[in-house]
Amino acid sequence: MTLRGLTTITVFADDLDRARAWYTEVFGLEPYFVREGAYLEWRVGDYQHEFGVLNSKFAPHPVSGGPAGAIVYWAVDDVEEAYRRLLSLGAAPHDEPTERGPGFVTASVLDPFGNILGVMLNQHYRDVLAKHQ
Repeated sequence: MTLRGLTTITVFADDLDRARAWYTEVFGLEPYFVREGAYLEWRVGDYQHEFGVLNSKFAPHPVSGGPAGAIVYWAVDDVEEAYRRLLSLGAAPHDEPTERGPGFVTASVLDPFGNILGVMLNQHYRDVLAKHQ
């Protein structure tokens, strides 16, 4: 088996209409795929990664009652700016921008639906992107 990279990231929301409006504002585009009452999906970024929002009634439930799932980091050019923008759109702080090493800065927020959304300045991503341009 060969792992070739991430394809679709799926988060959960009780109110898909509200999630659609919020993520459309975050991404600056409408979802390309919609299953009314169940699922929304956008293609975002340099490699058109897929970001989906699934109705929470289909979600696994965390034992702790806190945010569930892995933190998926989206590559951005300016972590501080991306973090502030997400907060201005109604996200709550989760982890403030922090340098993790030379060329690596991360931050994360809780979206209005309880999902952790991460942003990252990642030198490795930039290096790979430069090879493909």
